[in-house]
Amino acid sequence: MKWLLDTHLLLWAAGAPERLSVEARMLLNDPAHELLFSTASLWEIAIKHGLGRADFQVDSRLLRRGLLDHGYHEVPITSAHAVAVEALPPLHQDPFDPLLIAQALVEGIMLLTADERVAQYPGSIKKV
Repeated sequence: MKWLLDTHLLLWAAGAPERLSVEARMLLNDPAHELLFSTASLWEIAIKHGLGRADFQVDSRLLRRGLLDHGYHEVPITSAHAVAVEALPPLHQDPFDPLLIAQALVEGIMLLTADERVAQYPGSIKKV
């Protein structure tokens, strides 16, 4: 199965694995699963790091390199992803989460999240 990790799960998997739930660790460590990250997550990290957010204190270039080196595959943002956002309900103001959800929907993959708000969206989303 293909799993697209949301931004916080990516950050935790890369730098604070103790923050991951037991279920998330099991899914991420299963070699039968293909782990994916979105260009949108790196964009979000770069922006929020630049704003000085304490929970985004990571160099996005180093994170990207580390993810690729550990077998993660990148999901680039396409126009199909961008226009799919329009069909999603406006459940909160973060522009990155709907883009991740749209990517999962368009690509037919499952989005993994620890965020209760993200889990409320329709589609292939698994809260771990």
